[in-house]
Parts: sequence; structure tokens; C-alpha cells
Amino acid sequence: MRTIVDFPEKELQAIKALAKREQISQAETIRRAVRQYLDLHQPQPSEEAFGVWANRSDGLSYQEALRQEWPP
Repeated sequence: MRTIVDFPEKELQAIKALAKREQISQAETIRRAVRQYLDLHQPQPSEEAFGVWANRSDGLSYQEALRQEWPP
């Protein structure tokens, strides 16, 4: 997919220099930067929950604790 993004001249020059140094296209340079940014900003498992599970981080531990109440 294509999109249009405007960069300040200083950032554009830095992208061009990095692409040349890495011997990749400017587009690939930007794709890698976006991919790295998204990887670093993925929500943590506890951030994905809501409602009654918002403050719980491990559903498996909760499930196993409940099963301990069952008779053998």
C-alpha cells in the first residue's frame, strides 16, 4: 500500500543518508523504522484486558487456583 508522508528537510536528509549507508531504499528505511516503532509500542497483555480482568495479569494461574477447589 502506498501513502504520502511529509518529513521535515532535516529528517529527510537523515533518512537518505541512512538508506545510502545501509544500501537500501528510502522506503525500506522508513518501513524498518515503522516496524521497530510498532514492535516497541505493542500493548502488554495486561493492557489488552478490560472489565473484571483489567487488574489481572495471568488467567492461567487464576484458572488453576479455581480447579484446586474441585474434588479429585
